[in-house]
Amino acid sequence: MKYKAPGKCPVCGEKLSITKLGCPKCTTVIEGDFQPCEFCRLPEEDLEFVKVFIKCRGNIKDVEKELGISYPTVRGKLDSVIRGLGYEVSSKELIKENEDKTAARNEILDQLSKGEISPKEATERIKNLK
Repeated sequence: MKYKAPGKCPVCGEKLSITKLGCPKCTTVIEGDFQPCEFCRLPEEDLEFVKVFIKCRGNIKDVEKELGISYPTVRGKLDSVIRGLGYEVSSKELIKENEDKTAARNEILDQLSKGEISPKEATERIKNLK
């Protein structure tokens, strides 16, 4: 069984580098300071999201359907991946994300008040907005 190499140090949280590579067939070993791919450092949850996002060709509506999550949640997960790859999410985007979450929360509460969804379903949907 092969394990996924960790991307961050469990002690200080710094990015880990790969210092040794080995061939399982001939046992050749190469030592040095190698950097893993940027995507290899993402947590498993973010990698799964990236796979779905690519499968859906970046269509957020399709990602929503595939994962059963709301638009703001898709945006939040995408922002998490962007940050995980070392890029900044602009404050303008963060403001838009918060506005989207507020609108989605209000829509859920409106559906609840109209009796279109149960309290349990409303609670689950609001939890998934985070």
